[in-house]
Amino acid sequence: MINEKERALKAIKDEILGLVSSPLYKERIKNKYFPVIGEGNHSAWIMFIGEAPGENEAKTGRPFCGRAGKVLDELLVSAGIERKDVYVTNIVKDRPPGNRDPLPDEIEIYAPFLDRQIEIIKPKVIATLGRFSMQYVMSRYGLEFELDSISKLHGKVFTTDKFKVAPLYHPAAAIYNQHLLDTLKEDFKVLKNL
Repeated sequence: MINEKERALKAIKDEILGLVSSPLYKERIKNKYFPVIGEGNHSAWIMFIGEAPGENEAKTGRPFCGRAGKVLDELLVSAGIERKDVYVTNIVKDRPPGNRDPLPDEIEIYAPFLDRQIEIIKPKVIATLGRFSMQYVMSRYGLEFELDSISKLHGKVFTTDKFKVAPLYHPAAAIYNQHLLDTLKEDFKVLKNL
């Protein structure tokens, strides 16, 4: 039997599947990609929000299933958090061409879906993965006065009236910069304590 949260999340998925107004929709069709809506526990205490799907994610429709996903899984294990207990998604639900950063108009189109996912899941903690999700979540939920570079904010915890926000480096950063893996592991310990 489908519950209310599943019904609401399915409605988001259906809307994104038919989102022909998105500038990324043509890319999705041309490349036979899937939108990446999110996955995990619909009552998760923590929600991880990345930026946009990579190629592996777009091919499977699953968030963080490529190399960055392996790093995320390793980080979760290091903090004693099981992936089945969390919800993982991105701001932008379709893959930008060439794995480029999401553009402001793309974030604007997809962000309302993320807002609805947050409202449905009601996490106690949001861990942003990368600067785009950090900037969006902190600006959207009243922390714009705290904004700074991710190199200054990673591993800190901020409180909104709805949840705590923990900005983190994107796991992909550790693929290209190995010493960031240790930093990320330290930052994930903060999550464990929440």
